[in-house]
Amino acid sequence: MVIAQALYRVLSVRRGTPEIHVLAPAWSKPVLERMPEVTRAIELAAVHGKVGLGARRRLGRALRGEGYAQAIILPRSFKSALVPFLARIPRRTGFRGEWRYGLLNDMRAFDPRKLNQTVKRFVALGAEADGGELPAEFEPRLRVDRENLRGLEARLGLDGEEVVALMPGAEYGPAKQWPVEYFAELASRLAVAGAQVWVLGSAKERELGEAIKKRANHDQVHDLCGETTLGDVVDLLGAAKVAVSNDSGLMHIAAAVDTHVVAIFGSSSPGFTPPLSQSKDVLYLDLECSPCFQRQCPLGHLRCLQEISVDTVSSVVFAALETRASNGHADTEASGDLSGPRRISGP
Repeated sequence: MVIAQALYRVLSVRRGTPEIHVLAPAWSKPVLERMPEVTRAIELAAVHGKVGLGARRRLGRALRGEGYAQAIILPRSFKSALVPFLARIPRRTGFRGEWRYGLLNDMRAFDPRKLNQTVKRFVALGAEADGGELPAEFEPRLRVDRENLRGLEARLGLDGEEVVALMPGAEYGPAKQWPVEYFAELASRLAVAGAQVWVLGSAKERELGEAIKKRANHDQVHDLCGETTLGDVVDLLGAAKVAVSNDSGLMHIAAAVDTHVVAIFGSSSPGFTPPLSQSKDVLYLDLECSPCFQRQCPLGHLRCLQEISVDTVSSVVFAALETRASNGHADTEASGDLSGPRRISGP
């Protein structure tokens, strides 16, 4: 959802500020509300993983009177193309896939070599059908609500000036998660050095947050998992100087609020879904078995994450804090190469 803002920004620049409505699950509304390009978020009340034909039919009919000129369908699934077709939107743009002939009438060829990143796939759909060069890849930028941030700091007892956010979760599975004991050790080192540490996540990450707080054993480590809404997390990340994250949705949110991101990749690829920011460090071992894109390590060793040491991550975080302090947040990734991951050769 965050990466999709790159498309909305391209459309706003190329088409003279069009009115953009986004059809998406209810959970994403707080993120969409932080995108100035989006006029309206429309909830799709269909169960994830199900076609939900009845709900899609009702919504499609309800949208017929909106006068839409075009629908751009980002997923490549059959079901995602149903609502625009049922809403009788005259131009329905999307990639070829899953027997969508007839549902789409502006069908685009899908070249995985050219469109080798999610952001490229999204912005390509904002181009005209004749192809050519991809539109400029705008970095997502979410609005931070400073008033809500002040209220959160008061309610949660947060008053640190040098804040590091830790995001230990990853919805996809354990093969994306840096070990919780590593996060705890990093939190302890940061707190001892004088930083305030905010552990962020949903109620699903509550166990991880509690473990990090307990192991770190420092009053400057705040476990906020399950204590905030998604909109609150956007604002809290906007106040952090550095965010350490697995490859997750919160990683992309941190990048979109101009926080320096230290992104840890295991089973997934930093070439495919990197944090879209110049202010980042990407840690990825690039082992012979990586990326496998599995939820669980198929070999049982999880070396791709186990061998990214706390020493390595802490040195990168402290360097980023120092750079941000001296440059006033105007830093870029340490490697200097903005197109690819920063790779480390060992622990």
